[in-house]
Amino acid sequence: MTWIDRLERRFGWMAFPSLLRFYAILTAMVFVLEQLRPDIRPLLEFDLLAILSGELWRVVTFLFASSHVSGGWPLPLQILFMYFVIRIAFMMSDALEGVWGVFRTTLFFYVGILSLIVVNFGSFGLLSGTGVYIYVSAFFAFATLFPKVEFLMFFVLPVQVRFIALFGVVMLLAQLADLFLKGATLIAMIIPLFYVLIFANYFLWAGIPVLRGRRMLVKAAQRRRKFEDANQPANDAFHDCVVCGRTEKSDPRLEFRISADGKEYCLNHLPEELEKDGEDQDCK
Repeated sequence: MTWIDRLERRFGWMAFPSLLRFYAILTAMVFVLEQLRPDIRPLLEFDLLAILSGELWRVVTFLFASSHVSGGWPLPLQILFMYFVIRIAFMMSDALEGVWGVFRTTLFFYVGILSLIVVNFGSFGLLSGTGVYIYVSAFFAFATLFPKVEFLMFFVLPVQVRFIALFGVVMLLAQLADLFLKGATLIAMIIPLFYVLIFANYFLWAGIPVLRGRRMLVKAAQRRRKFEDANQPANDAFHDCVVCGRTEKSDPRLEFRISADGKEYCLNHLPEELEKDGEDQDCK
């Protein structure tokens, strides 16, 4: 029994079916509210000084503030992007629960949310861990478990989800490279630690188990190959003369024929009928 199984037996009541669906819906509702009341948006963002001053709601509301999802874009693009976020979130929610079950999937998102809160407090504003990382970690997990699922980019171009996830990883690395180029070497060295914490749920639920599983498959294939090689006859020849026992491996220049009795002979030990047939063919 794994540690997750033990947790499920004790805290199974914490399972939240379709948690990512409700998270996406709530994010969309906050998005609509922010469009109706733009002055509310600053009150929802994570602000460490404001939280320490008593605005404790920010510890929760920053997870749903939509400015990190589509802020700065024209409103039609924001609406379109939010629509796709919800559609993909629904699909990922069903897929992950189908693989892990409700409790494990719920725990995956609980760990992601807790990691974001810890990073926001621990980085002192160095890294803005917004709610978008909940979707990103779920997307990475989905791409790891279902790498060949295709999305239609620009409604036309089919692209496998693993390549989109790889592009996201490249973008994260580009951010670090940009910090190095700007001379912020210390920050660029610290931020990866925060990224590891933010994506701890991905590494624990998808990354490490999949790598371990593939390594076990490779080892199993190697063991099977060694077993087959060990049990393969040393004289594994295709042709074998029933008289002298010579094969095409012992004498590559030999030729073989099969007689009417179904047995195979080399040219030096052919039965009389095969020799006559060969002579007749030569005369012709």
